[in-house]
Amino acid sequence: MSIDLKEQYDKIYRYCWIRVHNREIAEDITQETFLRYLEKPEYHDVSKKLQLLYTIAGNLCKDHYKKPSESDISDYSDILEAPGSGELERNTLTSLALRQALASLSQDEREMVLLRYVNEVPVNVISEMYGISRFSVNRRLKGLLDRLKDALVEEGES
Repeated sequence: MSIDLKEQYDKIYRYCWIRVHNREIAEDITQETFLRYLEKPEYHDVSKKLQLLYTIAGNLCKDHYKKPSESDISDYSDILEAPGSGELERNTLTSLALRQALASLSQDEREMVLLRYVNEVPVNVISEMYGISRFSVNRRLKGLLDRLKDALVEEGES
Protein backbone atom coordinates (compact mmCIF):
# COMPACT_ATOMS: atom_id res chain seq x y z
CA MET A 1 0.00 0.00 0.00
CA SER A 2 1.60 3.24 -1.12
CA ILE A 3 0.55 6.32 0.81
CA ASP A 4 0.80 9.99 -0.10
CA LEU A 5 2.63 11.62 2.81
CA LYS A 6 1.34 15.11 1.93
CA GLU A 7 -2.24 13.86 2.11
CA GLN A 8 -1.58 12.05 5.39
CA TYR A 9 -0.03 15.14 7.01
CA ASP A 10 -3.42 16.87 7.38
CA LYS A 11 -5.01 13.70 8.74
CA ILE A 12 -2.23 13.14 11.27
CA TYR A 13 -2.58 16.78 12.36
CA ARG A 14 -6.33 16.34 12.96
CA TYR A 15 -5.64 13.11 14.86
CA CYS A 16 -3.09 14.91 17.07
CA TRP A 17 -5.37 17.90 17.59
CA ILE A 18 -8.21 15.67 18.78
CA ARG A 19 -5.83 14.13 21.31
CA VAL A 20 -4.12 17.27 22.68
CA HIS A 21 -6.63 20.07 21.90
CA ASN A 22 -3.94 22.63 21.22
CA ARG A 23 -3.03 23.85 17.74
CA GLU A 24 0.65 24.55 18.39
CA ILE A 25 1.25 21.30 20.23
CA ALA A 26 -0.60 19.33 17.54
CA GLU A 27 1.54 20.99 14.86
CA ASP A 28 4.72 20.16 16.78
CA ILE A 29 3.68 16.56 17.33
CA THR A 30 2.71 16.18 13.67
CA GLN A 31 6.08 17.49 12.54
CA GLU A 32 7.88 15.24 15.01
CA THR A 33 5.84 12.28 13.76
CA PHE A 34 6.99 12.77 10.18
CA LEU A 35 10.58 13.47 11.22
CA ARG A 36 10.71 10.21 13.16
CA TYR A 37 8.99 8.35 10.32
CA LEU A 38 11.46 9.65 7.73
CA GLU A 39 14.50 9.03 9.97
CA LYS A 40 13.87 5.27 10.08
CA PRO A 41 13.45 3.97 6.51
CA GLU A 42 14.18 0.43 7.74
CA TYR A 43 10.74 0.43 9.40
CA HIS A 44 8.90 1.37 6.22
CA ASP A 45 7.20 -1.95 5.52
CA VAL A 46 5.04 -1.07 2.54
CA SER A 47 1.92 -2.63 4.05
CA LYS A 48 2.25 -0.86 7.42
CA LYS A 49 3.20 2.74 6.57
CA LEU A 50 -0.12 4.23 7.62
CA GLN A 51 -0.20 2.21 10.84
CA LEU A 52 3.35 3.34 11.65
CA LEU A 53 2.44 7.02 11.20
CA TYR A 54 -0.54 6.73 13.54
CA THR A 55 1.46 4.70 16.06
CA ILE A 56 4.22 7.31 16.18
CA ALA A 57 1.70 10.16 16.46
CA GLY A 58 -0.28 8.34 19.15
CA ASN A 59 2.83 7.63 21.20
CA LEU A 60 3.96 11.26 20.96
CA CYS A 61 0.51 12.43 22.08
CA LYS A 62 0.61 10.02 25.01
CA ASP A 63 4.04 11.30 25.93
CA HIS A 64 2.77 14.86 25.92
CA TYR A 65 -0.36 14.24 27.96
CA LYS A 66 -0.12 11.16 30.11
CA LYS A 67 -3.58 11.76 31.52
CA PRO A 68 -6.07 13.70 29.37
CA SER A 69 -8.28 16.27 31.07
CA GLU A 70 -12.05 15.86 30.71
CA SER A 71 -12.39 19.61 30.13
CA ASP A 72 -10.42 19.18 26.90
CA ILE A 73 -13.29 17.36 25.21
CA SER A 74 -15.87 20.12 25.56
CA ASP A 75 -14.91 22.24 22.54
CA TYR A 76 -14.29 20.91 19.05
CA SER A 77 -14.50 24.28 17.28
CA ASP A 78 -10.75 24.61 16.56
CA ILE A 79 -10.77 21.46 14.46
CA LEU A 80 -12.83 23.37 11.90
CA GLU A 81 -9.71 25.36 11.12
CA ALA A 82 -7.60 22.23 10.74
CA PRO A 83 -5.98 21.81 7.35
CA GLY A 84 -8.13 19.74 5.03
CA SER A 85 -11.33 20.08 7.03
CA GLY A 86 -14.08 19.89 4.46
CA GLU A 87 -17.54 21.38 4.39
CA LEU A 88 -19.10 18.14 5.67
CA GLU A 89 -16.90 18.07 8.79
CA ARG A 90 -17.45 21.83 9.31
CA ASN A 91 -21.24 21.45 9.28
CA THR A 92 -21.17 18.28 11.35
CA LEU A 93 -18.73 19.36 14.04
CA THR A 94 -20.42 22.72 14.62
CA SER A 95 -23.53 20.97 15.82
CA LEU A 96 -23.86 21.35 19.58
CA ALA A 97 -25.76 18.08 19.81
CA LEU A 98 -23.00 16.21 18.04
CA ARG A 99 -20.35 17.77 20.26
CA GLN A 100 -22.28 16.64 23.31
CA ALA A 101 -22.73 13.16 21.85
CA LEU A 102 -19.01 12.92 21.07
CA ALA A 103 -18.16 14.13 24.57
CA SER A 104 -20.16 11.20 25.96
CA LEU A 105 -17.75 8.76 24.28
CA SER A 106 -14.45 7.72 25.81
CA GLN A 107 -11.19 9.06 24.35
CA ASP A 108 -10.55 5.73 22.58
CA GLU A 109 -14.06 5.69 21.13
CA ARG A 110 -13.76 9.27 19.82
CA GLU A 111 -10.38 8.39 18.39
CA MET A 112 -11.78 5.36 16.56
CA VAL A 113 -14.62 7.45 15.06
CA LEU A 114 -12.12 10.11 13.96
CA LEU A 115 -9.78 7.59 12.40
CA ARG A 116 -12.46 5.82 10.41
CA TYR A 117 -14.92 8.55 9.44
CA VAL A 118 -12.90 11.78 9.39
CA ASN A 119 -9.44 10.54 8.39
CA GLU A 120 -10.83 7.59 6.39
CA VAL A 121 -8.29 5.13 7.79
CA PRO A 122 -9.04 1.61 6.49
CA VAL A 123 -10.56 -0.87 8.97
CA ASN A 124 -7.62 -3.25 8.62
CA VAL A 125 -5.18 -0.51 9.71
CA ILE A 126 -7.37 0.38 12.71
CA SER A 127 -7.59 -3.29 13.66
CA GLU A 128 -3.79 -3.57 13.63
CA MET A 129 -3.43 -0.36 15.66
CA TYR A 130 -5.80 -1.58 18.37
CA GLY A 131 -4.73 -5.22 18.18
CA ILE A 132 -8.26 -6.47 17.49
CA SER A 133 -9.91 -8.18 14.54
CA ARG A 134 -11.49 -6.26 11.66
CA PHE A 135 -14.82 -7.79 12.65
CA SER A 136 -14.41 -6.35 16.14
CA VAL A 137 -13.55 -2.91 14.74
CA ASN A 138 -16.62 -2.98 12.51
CA ARG A 139 -18.81 -4.09 15.41
CA ARG A 140 -17.46 -1.35 17.69
CA LEU A 141 -17.88 1.31 15.03
CA LYS A 142 -21.45 0.24 14.37
CA GLY A 143 -22.16 0.39 18.11
CA LEU A 144 -20.57 3.82 18.40
CA LEU A 145 -22.56 5.14 15.44
CA ASP A 146 -25.75 3.74 16.95
CA ARG A 147 -24.96 5.46 20.27
CA LEU A 148 -24.24 8.76 18.53
CA LYS A 149 -27.42 8.45 16.48
CA ASP A 150 -29.50 7.71 19.59
CA ALA A 151 -27.96 10.69 21.39
CA LEU A 152 -28.76 12.95 18.45
CA VAL A 153 -32.34 11.66 18.22
CA GLU A 154 -32.83 12.23 21.96
CA GLU A 155 -31.44 15.77 21.63
CA GLY A 156 -33.74 16.44 18.67
CA GLU A 157 -36.77 15.33 20.71
CA SER A 158 -35.86 17.64 23.62
